[in-house]
Formats: sequence, structure tokens, C-alpha cells
Amino acid sequence: MGHDLSVEFDINDQVTVEAVEMFRPDLIIAPYLRRAIPETVWRRHVCLIVHPGIKGDRGPSALDWAILGGEREWGVTVLQAAAEMDAGDIWASVPFAMRPGAKSSLYRREVTDAAAEAVLLAVERFAAGAFRPEPLDASVPDVRGTWHPLMREEDRAIDWRCDDTETILRKIRSADGFPGVRDRIGGVEFALFDAHPEAALRGPPGDIVGKRHEAICRATTDGAVWITHLKPAPADNERSFKRPAVLALGTMLEDVPEIPASGAETTWRDIWYEEKGAVGYLFFPFYNGAMGTAQCQRLEAAYRKACACDTRVVVLMGGEEFWSNGLHLGAIEAADSAPEESWHNINAMDDLCRAILTTGSHLTVAALRGNAGAGGVFLALAADRVMAASRIVLNPHYKNMGNLYGSEYWTYRLPKRVGAAGVEEVMGRRLPIGARQAAGIGLIDGCFEARGEALDAAIRAYAEDLAGDSFAETVRRKNERRQADERKKPLESYRREELERLRLNFFGFDPSYHVARYHFIRKLPLARTPFYLARHRRIGPRSG
Repeated sequence: MGHDLSVEFDINDQVTVEAVEMFRPDLIIAPYLRRAIPETVWRRHVCLIVHPGIKGDRGPSALDWAILGGEREWGVTVLQAAAEMDAGDIWASVPFAMRPGAKSSLYRREVTDAAAEAVLLAVERFAAGAFRPEPLDASVPDVRGTWHPLMREEDRAIDWRCDDTETILRKIRSADGFPGVRDRIGGVEFALFDAHPEAALRGPPGDIVGKRHEAICRATTDGAVWITHLKPAPADNERSFKRPAVLALGTMLEDVPEIPASGAETTWRDIWYEEKGAVGYLFFPFYNGAMGTAQCQRLEAAYRKACACDTRVVVLMGGEEFWSNGLHLGAIEAADSAPEESWHNINAMDDLCRAILTTGSHLTVAALRGNAGAGGVFLALAADRVMAASRIVLNPHYKNMGNLYGSEYWTYRLPKRVGAAGVEEVMGRRLPIGARQAAGIGLIDGCFEARGEALDAAIRAYAEDLAGDSFAETVRRKNERRQADERKKPLESYRREELERLRLNFFGFDPSYHVARYHFIRKLPLARTPFYLARHRRIGPRSG
């Protein structure tokens, strides 16, 4: 919108006050606030708080209560900071239809979309100067929200002997992302995350009746649920972290049967394939976009199987929440040797990328319906075409993870897309890139403006067009370019050079990657805002 923007993390009151004094902002926006803004700040400046609730909703667990209560419509409200929590004047409010999804999923999609719309509307109204915000008045018909306290563990505790599948799903979904639902498995306390319904399996309620890849299946009173991730209770005053459920339970699952994934939609799968005409679609909605070693290997096998079909185009669909975020840092942190698991994981990612890069029989499309970061972005660049929903954000860099160098053949694919000069701009700035901006600089090929079912239809139309009459000529030119590139510099050379740098990250004397991963995976509070975000700390106070 052309405004002058800077960012400061809310570390503590002193830091916030200092940042405001340095930048002298006309407007302050708090998009994800965990504590009150200092009174000395909100009394002197207009501070807009983005609250994930409808008009009148107040309290720190807005979306949690909405999910647990089965709300059919919710919204995001932008309100002005005041003495009473969430009771300030309303600058904008945008509703959305609720779906039976996890809290983290709703945040990434419906809440984010509504928040962006509401914030831009509020900023536009503030800049115009004539708008008067709406005082909160419970007697107004469209103000139907109420105060809700912080949701407690007992509010969503699971009673496996009584709760049915739908109730258990709502409880786990209401806590997904954070803090998880506390429960006991084999006498050990865990927090449960990422639950999905299972229609066929049965057993005594609460028992683990099956495992599949990294997930476990627990019986309910009327069915079962798959749970993909667990967080053990903290030990020795050290913060715990999420990890794949099978990895967390270890030997406790020795007698639990492995349940093969069927083609039915009534069970949980993290990889599946669909075919329509001359196009195959490969889905891989991995939790948080993290791709562990085994997941990469299974996805590579599924991809090779898709390329053996009598089709012309393979579309890599990823997931709706994330397309991919690269390495599974949780699995790496939980491994006996983090450096060794890092090495195995990146090589499995590279094997998958190479399989896509060297595909000669098909045209490949990476269709990014959700965000992508780090190695996930460069996995997408292995495809012949990269298209993205216009709403998504890319983080195509590794440096934030302890100056990690990265692999996935990025030194081959990135210069071809953005040129030598663009490489430093993409990899060095460490800033998010919106899909439209990414298309503008050539990082991706284009954007889809549609959403939901219309987005899926747009992807299908794009892929079917590639599979049309010009397919044979397009594939021929593609293979000629690949052969010419191979003669100039083999793919193996790019991989070897990247891995030599990564070996230093994983096994060298500099522990930066391991320290950064430790802090990231445990969500330790940040001590400062990086200078590349805190523009005011680079340029000093604004004039005027």
C-alpha cells in the first residue's frame, strides 16, 4: 500500500517502548499478540490488535472455544487497544465459515485470509482520517461474541471410555499447534497433535490398534482416530517438542500391527495419487510441511510409480496447509545423532529432487496450494512448471537455521530462474516472498487467483492444457535442455558441492545450525528482533 513499515518482536515492555520511540510510527499493528501492549504505548498511539474472533468475542482462547463449541461461523476482528482486554473500538471485522479443521489449519487459511482483509481495510480507514471506529456494544444485533477465559487442560481432556470420535477430534483440533491435548499412553504423559478419523479399525477405547508409517491409531467408543505427532511431557526443566508419534513411543509399539494404507478416503494417508485423463496428481500433506527421511523415500517411490502410468503430466499437489518446508527438524532433534539424521534427511530430499529433475517421460508441475519454505521451495523448483495460489508465502532461504547452506540442487535451479544477480536477493535477504512477487521476479511461473474448489479446478485446467497437442514438442525441448545442462555441468557436481558445504553445517566445528534448530524446535523465546526485520534499528529514528 506504499506505507513505511518496520517490525519489532514483542520481547518485553522496555524493548517495545524503545522501538516505538525509535520509529515514531503513525500506526501500530499487533497481528499475533500474547500479552498486553504497554499502557504508555497504546495511550499515545493508535494500536490495532488482530483478534481471531467475531465482534464481542474476548479472551485468549478465541479459536479454541469456537472449535470445541462447534461454531459454524467465526471471524477476525481488528480492534483498538484499550485498558480492558479485547474491548476496544472496532476498526474492521471479517467473517468466515468454519470447517471441521484443526486450530493450526484454520489459522493458516481462514483466519489468515480474514485477518489480511481486515487489517488492510483498517489501515485504509486509518489513512483516510475520517473513519470513526465502532464502540463495542453488546446490545447491537451483530455483536454476538462473549468473554471466554483461557482454556484449561480439563476443558478438553479426553475420556476414552465415553467420548466418541467426533468429540475427540474436536478436542485435539482445538489444541492443535499449541498446546496440544494432554493424555497418557502406557503410563507416560504426552500432548496429542494432528488427529484424523478412521472408519474401519475397532478396539477397546483408548487402546492403540494400529500404526502406519509415523502415526498411531487409537480406538474410540464408535471408531478410531489416527494421531500423527506427540510431545512428551517436559523433563529436567527442558522444553519438550513435537515428534512423529511412532518415534516418540518407540518400543511401546512392538506388538502393535502395521496397517497398510488403503485407497479409501475413510482412513488417514499422508501420500496418495489420483488420475484424471492424461494427468496424475500426487498429494503429500505432511504435518507442518516437514519431510523426514522415510517420508522423502516413500514420496520418491510414489512419484516414480506415478511416472510409470500412461499419463503425460504429473502434478505435485503437496498439502493445503503447506506444500513443503523441507527437512523434518523434529525428527532430526529426536534422533540418536542429529548430525547423522540431518545427513540422511538431506540426501533423501536430494534423491527425490533428482528423480523429478531427470524425468524425461512427463511434464511436471509443482502446484503450491499452501506455503513453502527452505528446501520445500527448491523441491518445487525441481519441477518443470511452478504455479502457486496467490495467497501463499514462500521463504526460499536457509540462513535463519544457523546459516545452513542448503541443497536440493538450488545452486542449479535458482540461477536459471532469477539470474546470478537475483540469487543473493532471494537467499541473502531472508524475507518472505508473496506468490505474486515470486512470479514477478521469475522465481515461479505464475499464480492462481482462485481459492478452494475453484483453485483445484484452475490447477486441473492448467495441467490438462500442458497435456494437450503441444505436449510432445514441449517434452522434447525440455529433454534437450536437460541434456545440454548435464554436458555443461552434471547434476552430481551441484549436489556434491552443496553437500560439502552442508557437511560443515552438520559435522563441523560451528554449532550454529544445531543451536538454531534446538531453539526453533522448542519454540524458545527470542531475545531480539533481527536487524533485517527491525528496519528502525538499522536506520535510526525517523524524522518529523
